[in-house]
Amino acid sequence: MKRKSILEKMKNHQPKVIGQKNLNKYSLLLPLIEKEGELHLLFEVRSLNMRRQPGEICFPGGKVDKEDQAAKDAAVREAKEELGISDLDIQNVYPFDYMVSPFGMMVTTYVGFLNCEENLLKPNPAEVEEVFTVPLSFFKNNEPDIHYVNFEVKPDEGFPFDLIPNGREYEWTTRQAEEYFYHYEGRVIWGLTARVLHAFIENLE
Repeated sequence: MKRKSILEKMKNHQPKVIGQKNLNKYSLLLPLIEKEGELHLLFEVRSLNMRRQPGEICFPGGKVDKEDQAAKDAAVREAKEELGISDLDIQNVYPFDYMVSPFGMMVTTYVGFLNCEENLLKPNPAEVEEVFTVPLSFFKNNEPDIHYVNFEVKPDEGFPFDLIPNGREYEWTTRQAEEYFYHYEGRVIWGLTARVLHAFIENLE
């Protein structure tokens, strides 16, 4: 390959996460709704009949399908399906940040405003046990509890230690991840939802 062709490729290249082809892509919406003269964030409690993470608290969202032209379309589509609302009920949807989880997920996040009353929502019982809101001010005034999860490296049996310096004595880099826990009126918001929430609140400040 010649220098000119490489330069052309680099000029037109859009940076992306290396290895993202192998990641499962998800998209979620942080829905803001006005309630009693104050902005609230709306959360879902996952249906108790769900195979994965039943009863956990989350934002509307799900996997990006092939039919979705962009991750934003997936976030809006999932919010409509899960909350029983229409396009007219969601306004001003803007991209926030994205994250790559250690479990092979790439999550794109969006912030949007719900243009409807909470009592007009019709949550899909197959996916949503209930919805509730929390004043945005609560998160700005209350720091989460922080606990830690340690990730260790454990090579598969048959790993070619003879091909790397120091072989079986190689010093792998381990990682400690923060887990955030928000407590609100007997509910616990944690995991990926709390991680995104914490980043959003930090961004507002």
